[in-house]
Amino acid sequence: MAADELEIAHRFQEALEGAVQSGDLEHVYPLLAEDVEWITPQRRLNGIDEMREQLTWVSPAEAFDVEFSGETWVDHGDGRLVCDVHETYRLKDTGETGYERNRQVELRIEDGRISRYELRNVG
Repeated sequence: MAADELEIAHRFQEALEGAVQSGDLEHVYPLLAEDVEWITPQRRLNGIDEMREQLTWVSPAEAFDVEFSGETWVDHGDGRLVCDVHETYRLKDTGETGYERNRQVELRIEDGRISRYELRNVG
């Protein structure tokens, strides 16, 4: 894996986790290609313009704080990186665990930008 691809993946991970906490995606957009494919179990968006218009569900949960763990990027070649993520949702008022889930993120990096993001539910 090229060191720059790993650096891009880590910057993206940090920016996206920050966006989940704040609702502000402005630090995510510069890391994406103009024609990015954004795929989640619920939706598929194509292009940065569609993301700016429709990516409204990335925001802080009213009742939960989200913690991320277990993120280690694995190189699958040709600019494809995969990371397993464990999410813990804690109740804001008590800090107790509300629920947990495992996800997998796959990125495709081309010309220094993320051209494809895919989020999968696992487990």
